[in-house]
Amino acid sequence: MLILVFGACTDGRIYEDFHSLPNQNWGMNDSLIFDLKEVELINSPDLIAVKFNEEYAYSNCYMRIISKDSAGLILDNKLVNITLFDPKSGEPLGEGFGNSYTRYDTLPFLFDTKTQTVTLLQYMRQDQLPGVEAVGIKILR
Repeated sequence: MLILVFGACTDGRIYEDFHSLPNQNWGMNDSLIFDLKEVELINSPDLIAVKFNEEYAYSNCYMRIISKDSAGLILDNKLVNITLFDPKSGEPLGEGFGNSYTRYDTLPFLFDTKTQTVTLLQYMRQDQLPGVEAVGIKILR
């Protein structure tokens, strides 16, 4: 019975990690690196997450996602656009508490089974991107 209770509490994720950003600013040169060496990657949905607050001045967030293998060779290098606010109403998307929100979005590709690290870079053409509290990835079963 205890196994069923704990199994029901998970949402099917095999990996989830966030990198908090100092002073809630994501610098253009801040590389957020996620280590997936211990994760068994399968062909399953991969999600990107952005935790943001009212200081964030844009409706979306462009970021570059770079996956590398164990030798450091680039397997994939994609630019993705994560919509953070509804384009019509201007309301924040995702779930929130107070003035802080977390938006999950499905990546348009899957991490290769050889992927060992994933690097995220903000691509908003702004040296400092205020209002971004943390950025993360989530891999589901």
